[in-house]
Amino acid sequence: MIDQPRLEAALATIRPVLPPTPQIAWPLLAARTGCEVWVKHENHLPTGAFKVRGGVVLLDTLCRGTRPAGLISATRGNHGQSIGFAGQRAGIPVTIVVPHGNSREKNDAMRGFGVELIESGNDFDAARIAAERLAGERGLMMVASFHPELVRGVATYACELFGAVAGLDTVYVPIGLGSGICGTILVRDLLGLRTEIVGVVAEGADAYARSVEAGSVVETDHATTIADGMAVRVPNRDALAIIQAGAARILRVSEAAIRDAVRMLHETTHNLAEGAGAAGLAALLAERDRQRGKRVAIVLSGGNIDRAAYAEIIGAT
Repeated sequence: MIDQPRLEAALATIRPVLPPTPQIAWPLLAARTGCEVWVKHENHLPTGAFKVRGGVVLLDTLCRGTRPAGLISATRGNHGQSIGFAGQRAGIPVTIVVPHGNSREKNDAMRGFGVELIESGNDFDAARIAAERLAGERGLMMVASFHPELVRGVATYACELFGAVAGLDTVYVPIGLGSGICGTILVRDLLGLRTEIVGVVAEGADAYARSVEAGSVVETDHATTIADGMAVRVPNRDALAIIQAGAARILRVSEAAIRDAVRMLHETTHNLAEGAGAAGLAALLAERDRQRGKRVAIVLSGGNIDRAAYAEIIGAT
């Protein structure tokens, strides 16, 4: 899926559009965790999340062939902003399906990129099924949240991280549908590094953890978590194969641990983290004894959390 020329081509594609994001070793995080902690700040991108890298690369690839009349996809927010951002730049209309009750502020952000927003179903997987149906009815190209070109695009954050910070023992990566962790695994392997990649899921949305344990795709009947970027019931088979082969382990984190990590990132870095963006820190805190004295990175994958939800989390004691 990724070799050195294709990775370099992805970097060349995104660099005129997206600046590299910083990776910062925060001393207060080190004091709280007992290890050297580097934060990869994907929350600093124009959409507030890592997925825009994939959208830019995917649209660049599509525009080199027969341009689609329009695109459609399903999301809880960050993927939709990614495709909306890239589609707007390319002049291609984008329709996004979200579940009912989705984040109001993420919905507004997608509309800001010119997206036609449709609500359908009660969770991401139901919205995905609706998007697939509408693609056929409207003659639109369906863009899955896990796609080889999306993975190639988001893999550029791992390239930046590994290039900037040598000797990482472990990187903690939140898992939604899997593009972020797969890109990180593939770049780690391409560079021949020994860094452990640890995937993180929410206890209430643990389909990938169950699937890795079973050795095959396991669908769950719900995906309930404040970390909407990880709220997936049906794993992608291709993503699962990469995760099974390349992840050291998959950790489940509780809702309380995610909330604590959101607060800790504010206290120690003054950065805004959505639930999925804080999940890596929650997992590191669960493995604090294991990582003592080591060099570790967490991927702050996004900062798109509604104001009311953030205020409630930050205000808790």
